[in-house]
Amino acid sequence: MYEKLNKLEKVFFDISAVSLLVFYSYAAVISPAATQYHRGIYVIATYVLVFLIYRSKTKFMRAVDYVLILLSIITVGYWMLNFEAINYRTGLETELDQAIAMVGVLIGIELARRVVGSVFVVIGVLMLMYGVYGDYMPDLISHAGDTFPALCTSIFYKSDGVFGIMANVLATYILLFVFFGAFLHKCGAQKFFIDFPLAAVGHKVGGPGKVAVVASGLFGSISGSAIANTVSTGAFTIPMMKKAGFKPHVAGAIEPAASIGGMFMPPIMGAGGFIMAELTGEPYSTIMLVALFPAIMYFFSVFMMVHYEAKKDNVVGERHPVSAKEILKKEWFYVAPLVVITIFMLYGFSPGYSAILGIVSCIVVSWFRKETRIGPLEFVEAAREGAVSSLKIGATVGVIGIIIGVLTFSGLVLTFADIVIELADGSLILTILLIALASLVLGMGVPVTAAYLITAVVAVPALIHLGVNPIAAHMIVYWLSQDSNITPPVCIAAFAGATIAKANMWRTAFSAFKFAKFLYLGPFLFGFVPAFSLDGSTTDIVVAFVLILFGTWAYSWLLSGIWLKWFRRSKTA
Repeated sequence: MYEKLNKLEKVFFDISAVSLLVFYSYAAVISPAATQYHRGIYVIATYVLVFLIYRSKTKFMRAVDYVLILLSIITVGYWMLNFEAINYRTGLETELDQAIAMVGVLIGIELARRVVGSVFVVIGVLMLMYGVYGDYMPDLISHAGDTFPALCTSIFYKSDGVFGIMANVLATYILLFVFFGAFLHKCGAQKFFIDFPLAAVGHKVGGPGKVAVVASGLFGSISGSAIANTVSTGAFTIPMMKKAGFKPHVAGAIEPAASIGGMFMPPIMGAGGFIMAELTGEPYSTIMLVALFPAIMYFFSVFMMVHYEAKKDNVVGERHPVSAKEILKKEWFYVAPLVVITIFMLYGFSPGYSAILGIVSCIVVSWFRKETRIGPLEFVEAAREGAVSSLKIGATVGVIGIIIGVLTFSGLVLTFADIVIELADGSLILTILLIALASLVLGMGVPVTAAYLITAVVAVPALIHLGVNPIAAHMIVYWLSQDSNITPPVCIAAFAGATIAKANMWRTAFSAFKFAKFLYLGPFLFGFVPAFSLDGSTTDIVVAFVLILFGTWAYSWLLSGIWLKWFRRSKTA
């Protein structure tokens, strides 16, 4: 997309990317909280850069793009400059307020269409229609409804709309961590994340598959996207797995199954962890601690599944020419940025401030090798990569604001919780299954971070009502929100793995579904074992962890089917 811009547009884009990095770094140091200016500038930058980079093809529509850029600046700028006045006259908005709100809401839908696709347009339009014509809906989900201008006013100006949770978290935390990921990649750390596991386990039984799991854990903890993780590490690991003897559909399945684990792995956990901290009111360091052991168990589960799958087919990797100890000795410093971020967040520093220190440490680390040094040109390139990546998340702000705004406006948040409780009839198992189904359907057309936020708003109250502690309730929803990446019929990450492996899409998808089974077991552990989310005494937590570790091994052994091979062999003998 960037390459299609002319020279002037490229210069403007690069200046904007560097300015965003500088402004939000300064803002994170001065004030960890996002004011209307933090959120407004982020939304303006996202809108302008999306219309610039996701450009129309014809000259006439290109002119329309510039009109939309101008309208984006006017509408969001109006909200920023009149923030206090609009809050004072809530319920008595002027005609200009309403006109600005309508244009702002519609631009948000068009923005999402360009980046995410038409599904978001359908969802946005349906939610707007539901907000306006709520009195015509079935009694179970009906509400009073309102006029279109009044509804848009509520969505655009109120704190649970366009400039609500998603915009706040994006402007405060996520943007800087997206930039951090770009700088970590630029400093050469990705090579270490592949070379180290390759030397450590590449020569073992199922070695290339285990490399995929370990590399995905390391790279996925900072990439923030299962699909990005799949295509980046998978481009190397999938051909290696095929060469070692894994069947193409198995090789294509292992990588996406491992890649989604990066969304659970601290210190970054994609974008969902920051949203969880915002929704629960807990420090992000607490979310990290709760998430750590379950994430390790997820990777352990996939690792053991790979081990037994390889044992069935006698797949053994080749020895790396350099030992893992030697690689770690020479390139240990590539881990430093992640360690810096983790330590500072655990010591109570804000995530944004920690991310800045992480970026600085990436620049320092890059100078350890002549070929990876980040100078002025490389700095601009990393900022550009970060800005492009952030657009894919930021483009959802408008429609997510519509969805959450309408859900709150209509009262469906409470109604949905009541519906789930009634359908489940007090059963936590059935409640979790219903949430899994809802997140799977939602994830078919919505990015997983958005799916988590939307599902959490309506499903967490039902889980809390059934006695689940708030963090565990959010973890249940967050884990299940990832299922659309590897669960048929959509499973985009699995299809990406199949494409690289040149394997049958559906065989790969169902294999990925098998390797990622702990994704569905984890939510039940969060629901029924409080110690799994660190809720309990030290003894309870230690006992639970030991039992879960053993259970994960047994679960993987049984699910792999290798015991059938042994059983048949003993029966024949």
